[in-house]
Amino acid sequence: GEMILERVLEQSGLSKGREYEVQASYGDESGSKKQPDVVVHLPENKDVIIDSKVSLLAYENYSSADSEEEQGAFIKQHVQSIRAHINNLSAKNYEDISSLKSLDYVLMFLPIEAAFTLAIQYDNELFSEALGKNIILVGPSTLLAILRTIQNIWRFEHQNKNAIEIATSAGRLYDKFVSFVDNLEDIGKHIDRSRNSYEAALNNLNTGRGNLIS
Repeated sequence: GEMILERVLEQSGLSKGREYEVQASYGDESGSKKQPDVVVHLPENKDVIIDSKVSLLAYENYSSADSEEEQGAFIKQHVQSIRAHINNLSAKNYEDISSLKSLDYVLMFLPIEAAFTLAIQYDNELFSEALGKNIILVGPSTLLAILRTIQNIWRFEHQNKNAIEIATSAGRLYDKFVSFVDNLEDIGKHIDRSRNSYEAALNNLNTGRGNLIS
């Protein structure tokens, strides 16, 4: 499950260590350590937690069962296993992690699409029951869609940040140009004064009436 989750994360376009963390340890309010499988970061310091430790042993047995009777029994076990994991996951209270600003829900990842679909089709209350405990059941395709949406949010965030930096740099550049023009005008004024002084001195020396040379 963790390997498939890692592959889905790679396909999403998110960057490991920047937009998401794998198996990172966090302290909760009681001082104990919690280690979510994956924490996906969002802009404005928000986080989404993904859990991938659900057991699919009953689904494997269902897939290899020889009779419909056996399949029916294993489907029930499969749904019971998912429901038990929902309860365990809810009891972990990831929202108590002080260093994370987690959204109100946790994504519970079922790494085999058919196992996810089978459970939802067999017990249509399972999804809403999980949602009532702030847990969203996701398979590979739905998780990829969610992660791609988050990746687009980050892309727009980076674009906005770049646009702000460009605007700030352009503003500083404009200020420098204005200052440069002011300096040039000041130099021009000094050149004019120098020319006037030069011409007055020349008049006194050579060209003016009653000059020194005369």
